[in-house]
Amino acid sequence: MILDPSRLDMARPLHAAVCIVGAGAAGITLACELDGAGLSVLLLDAGPVQGGDEASQDPYEGSSDGVHATPRFFRRRGFGGTTAIWGGRCVPYDPIDFEARTHVAASGWPVAYDDVARHYPKAMDYCDAGAFEFDARRAFEQPGALVPGLDSGGGVMTDEIERYSLPTHFGKRYRARLAASLNVSVLGPAQVTRLVRDVDTGRVNAVAGRAGEGGPGFRVEADCVVLATGGIETPRLLLASGGIGNRHDNVGRYYTCHVENFIGTLRPRHPGSAFHFEKTRDGVYGRRKLTLDAETQRRERLLNISFRLHYPNVADADHRSAVLSAVYLARRTLIPEYRRILQYGVGESVRTSSAGAHLRNVATGLPQLACFGVDWMRRRVLAERKLPYVLVPNADGSYVLEFNAEQTPLRDSRISLNGRTDAFGMPRVHVHWRFADDDVESICRAYRLLRDRVQASGAATLEFNDAGLRDAVALSVPLGGHHIGGTRMAADPKSGVVDRNAAVFETPNLFIASSSVFPTSSHANPTLTIVAMAIRLAAHLKATFTPSGVAA
Repeated sequence: MILDPSRLDMARPLHAAVCIVGAGAAGITLACELDGAGLSVLLLDAGPVQGGDEASQDPYEGSSDGVHATPRFFRRRGFGGTTAIWGGRCVPYDPIDFEARTHVAASGWPVAYDDVARHYPKAMDYCDAGAFEFDARRAFEQPGALVPGLDSGGGVMTDEIERYSLPTHFGKRYRARLAASLNVSVLGPAQVTRLVRDVDTGRVNAVAGRAGEGGPGFRVEADCVVLATGGIETPRLLLASGGIGNRHDNVGRYYTCHVENFIGTLRPRHPGSAFHFEKTRDGVYGRRKLTLDAETQRRERLLNISFRLHYPNVADADHRSAVLSAVYLARRTLIPEYRRILQYGVGESVRTSSAGAHLRNVATGLPQLACFGVDWMRRRVLAERKLPYVLVPNADGSYVLEFNAEQTPLRDSRISLNGRTDAFGMPRVHVHWRFADDDVESICRAYRLLRDRVQASGAATLEFNDAGLRDAVALSVPLGGHHIGGTRMAADPKSGVVDRNAAVFETPNLFIASSSVFPTSSHANPTLTIVAMAIRLAAHLKATFTPSGVAA
C-alpha cells in the first residue's frame, strides 16, 4: 500500500520488520521481491509517491574536484530514482571481474560470479531488457559482423552485445504492484537524515528524517534496515550518522566510476559495419561492441574495457550532417546530464564550429532531417520500447572509437563531507575522484593490442597518434552516473564496509543495496548488476528473518 504522510501521526514511531531507504532500481526491486514474503516492509523515498515523482534536487548539490561531474548530475530524488532519466543500457559483469587479479590492486569479490549471475535473468525481467543473452550470434536473427571481415581472435572478441531497457522508469513501472501489496508499504516524501544506532548492541534500531522540506519529523523503528540510496548518498548517510561502518576508515573510500573517451579512427575496408541499433530475437534494441577476452586481460595485465563505434563530434560542422547539427543547435533544450554526454572529449583541441556552419548543414540537409524526424517520432517518441539514442555515421565511412574502461580502486579516491549542509540539515558531499597512472598505461596497451588485431585482419585500419596516446588517455573523464565502491564488499572489516551478504560489518541488521558495495567496476554499466544484487539480498533477508521479523 502507499501511505500519505499528511494522513499519518508522524509524531508516533512507525514500525516495520524491514525498512528500505531509497526507492530507485535497487530499493524498488528489493521491495517487489519481499512482496508476499510475510515480512512487514516499509519503503521510504525522498520524493512524493502519490501524484508525482519529482522532489527538489538541492540536497544532491555538493562539490567535486578534477573532471568529475557535480554530485547533482545523473541522480534524481523521487520515486524511481535515477531510472527517471537513465538510458537503459543493460550489460552483465564478466567472471574475471570477480577475481582477485594480481595486476589490479584491491580487486576480488567475496562472492563468486555464479552467485550473482544466477540472478541476472530475473534482473533482465525487472529491467524489461529481454533474455539473458549477450552473444550476437544467438541474440540477433542476422548475426552479421560489427566490422566486415573482423572476427573474434587475437584476444579481441567481436560478438558481444549490450541490450537496452525500454528504458524502464521503475517508479512508474512498479508503483501499482507495490500499492496493491498487503505487506509492503511505501511512504514519501520521507527524507532520511540519520540512522539511529544502539551503542550497546551495535544494531541500527531506527531511522529518522523529515517528511519533505518543512514537513514534520518522523522515526521508523525496524528489525532490519536496508540503504538503497545510491553510490554517493549511501556513504553520505553513513558518515552523517556518526560514521557507522567506518571503524577502519573505509566508508567513502575506493570510489570508482568508468573512464571514457573518444580516441582513434576506425576505417573499415568494406561497407556494412553494424553501427546502428539492431533488434534482438525477442524485440530488444542491442548494439555490438569490441572487448578483450579474460586470458588476454590476465596475460597483458589489462583492466576490463570495451570499445564502441561512435558518431563524429557533434560540435564540428565538418560532419556535414543536418541531424547532428540540429542536435547540437538544440542541445540547450536537453537536461544537463544529456548535454554533458554530448560534450565530445576534453580540452581545447576539441573542435567547435560556429552556429552559422551548423545552420548551413541544416538548410542543405532538410530532406535528411525530415526523414530522421519521422523515424525518431515513430521509434523514440511514440514507441514504448524506445530507440536508445541518435546514431549518425560519418559521411566518409569512418568511425570514431569510444572506450569505456574499468579503473583500479584507489583508497584516496573518495566521497567525503564538505562541511556545508542542505535544507534538511544533512552535510553535503565532496567527490575526490582519482585515476591511477597504471590505468592510463592499461588503456594504452589495450588500444595498441586492438590496433594490431584490426590491422592483421585486413578488415580495417585503426588510426591514432601513438606518440600522444598516453596524454589523450590521461584526459579521459569519469562517467558521471556510475558511482561505485564507496561502501565496498570485502571478506573482512579491515578491507571494506559490508560482508558478502551486504551487511555492514559490526552492524548486523544494516544492509546496503547499491553499486557502492561493488569492489571493482568492470567495464559494464552497473544497473543490471545492482538489480541482480538486490534480488540476491532479498533472498538472504527472506532466509534470515522469520515473518515476525526476528532473526532466524
